[in-house]
Amino acid sequence: MKIIIKNSAILLSLTAMLLVGACKKDFNNPNAATADQVFSNTRGFTGTAVGLQRLYSLGRAGSLFNIINANGFVTNELFLVNAGNLPEAQLNLGGGSVDPTNTILANIWANASKVIFDADNVITGAQGLADKGYASGLIGYTTIYKALALGSLSMFWERVPAGVGINTSFTERKQGFERAVTAIDAALASITTNPITAGVLANLPAGIDIVNTLQALKARYALFAGNYPLALTAANAVDLTKRSAFTYDALNLNSLFEISTATNNVFQPIDSTMGLPVGLRPEASDARVNFYMVINPTTAPRWRLLGFAAAANTNFPIYLPDEMRLIKAEALVRQSAPNLTAAKTELDAVLTQLPAADPFGVGANQPTYAGPLTAAALLTEIYRNRCIELFMSGLKLEDMRRFERPLTERKRNFFPYPFRERDNNPNTPTDPSF
Repeated sequence: MKIIIKNSAILLSLTAMLLVGACKKDFNNPNAATADQVFSNTRGFTGTAVGLQRLYSLGRAGSLFNIINANGFVTNELFLVNAGNLPEAQLNLGGGSVDPTNTILANIWANASKVIFDADNVITGAQGLADKGYASGLIGYTTIYKALALGSLSMFWERVPAGVGINTSFTERKQGFERAVTAIDAALASITTNPITAGVLANLPAGIDIVNTLQALKARYALFAGNYPLALTAANAVDLTKRSAFTYDALNLNSLFEISTATNNVFQPIDSTMGLPVGLRPEASDARVNFYMVINPTTAPRWRLLGFAAAANTNFPIYLPDEMRLIKAEALVRQSAPNLTAAKTELDAVLTQLPAADPFGVGANQPTYAGPLTAAALLTEIYRNRCIELFMSGLKLEDMRRFERPLTERKRNFFPYPFRERDNNPNTPTDPSF
């Protein structure tokens, strides 16, 4: 029987918003259902899983908007439209102007803690469900959000919480990426043992291909952790013809459109350079520029968001197929025995991609790579294409560090820890100087 979850999902989402504002990571709300009540049956597990997508992908307080926002300003992807938006203004200035009071960073941090907490409860509880195919679907779906949450913490902070709870210790951020990969492996193993049933898919938001998304995130975070053989294997396992995205409609609006495109009050793309220095900027003929932005001929700023912020119901991809090709190219160059010829083949597939042939319509339509066939030259071209292909994806700051780009090309290297963490956890590390 199909489980009706819409009301419980909304309740859980509102509960999550209340919890985000709490000073301590004590995820109990006396006015809501208790954890024992929620995490005791299929309906509760499913409603919590749906709530994760709302917490991550919707609204100004949602993780997705804030990740794109924080990353975009410090890597020069974004133009600040209204300096009265103080959190954005801090990030736009960068350096010491970004302080622990910044609500954008606080939202990313608090949302990640809430997502990991709820995902762990669903993953643990679902293992006891009688319908193992339903359980594996819930485990796979919630693991996507757990991995994204761990990834967001690990991309933006030098050290990450070792767990969720009061006075938790901290670990090196690389371990955050590795924890994401470990969780994904466990989810994939569960799905292999008990294939996902149609029943659970009918009760989860449409648009997300669970297995392909798990493999794509495994490839992403294995790459970020420096495990190149694993990144290559996982990227090869992704079906590049499939789409996997957060979906939006008239009630649940695309937050980039709702907050920036529709109002022109927060940010717009910097311009067709995408914030890249001379020598790395897109060619004028690169079709990806006209995918991601459009010129407004009458009203400043001239360059406006398009792409995945084009309309209220525009889907936002969790990964792009060509991200997987670029992961393969990079892993092939960085592995212990580099295969530069194979790396060029993957890079050329990205450069020559026709928009009409890509599941999301993103394609460069450019000539093949004609530069030197050296590791250094290929890595520079891979970085350039990641910045263009994955524009406003939230991944550029991590890329800048990994490719050892000059500090002068970004406004922060890592972010300060939110006061709400420091005030309640004596284990909070010292803030980075830049």
